[in-house]
Amino acid sequence: MAYKKKTKKVKRQVETAVAHIKSTFNNTMVSITDDKGDVLLQSSAGRLGFKGTRKGTPFAASQVGNTLAKEMLIMGIRNLEVNLQGPGSGRESIVRSFQGSGINVTLLRDVTPLPHNGCRAPKKT
Repeated sequence: MAYKKKTKKVKRQVETAVAHIKSTFNNTMVSITDDKGDVLLQSSAGRLGFKGTRKGTPFAASQVGNTLAKEMLIMGIRNLEVNLQGPGSGRESIVRSFQGSGINVTLLRDVTPLPHNGCRAPKKT
């Protein structure tokens, strides 16, 4: 029986990246992608061990930002574009944690979906 050689996973060196932050009332989820959209890193407040209502706090979001910033500096990411989505309380604190860890935030973009006319109204009775 022939054994396959396992190839080592190579850490990619990326200069600029895009952070997609989804901040809800219950959690804060972040994924770091390159310019093409390939996911490099991801994390959330629940993944760090926060449970229940503490996942939606600004402190939990800042902890997510700090852990991702350490990994981004290892990968060589210096410039970051940020896409914010959702009404949660972790929006500002996660951007502050990125800036405080030495990553240059070049662009803040709000991509929260807004309905143009809403869904169809119920039938009048």
